[in-house]
Amino acid sequence: MAATASAQKKLVQYVVVRSDLIHNMAWPLGAVITQACHATTAAIHLYYSDPDTQDYLADLDNMHKVVLEAKDQESLSKLASTLSEKGVAHKLWMEQPENIPTCLALKPYPKETVQPFLRKFKLFK
Repeated sequence: MAATASAQKKLVQYVVVRSDLIHNMAWPLGAVITQACHATTAAIHLYYSDPDTQDYLADLDNMHKVVLEAKDQESLSKLASTLSEKGVAHKLWMEQPENIPTCLALKPYPKETVQPFLRKFKLFK
């Protein structure tokens, strides 16, 4: 039943990754993917009790994530501020020990709830 509720709501977990880490700072692709994994795991953990998160996890074989790119630290930080101001639950992942923001992940949301905040970001390439 939860899987049906999840499908009806079109739950999506959005992830926004800094593309400059690869293109300008020469980070290995695997290191950047790891940042996204950390952020999504942290967001699921932080919002584990949320009903949408529970519905999302109830249908593991049909989870939907969308990975978008932020061009740099400034655009990622600006998005994090906007999401915080609007009450959108997310986790801004800070790479340690450098203490730099590398990506952020939202908790699972109905697509139409959060898509307006993410429209200017393109799919990660």
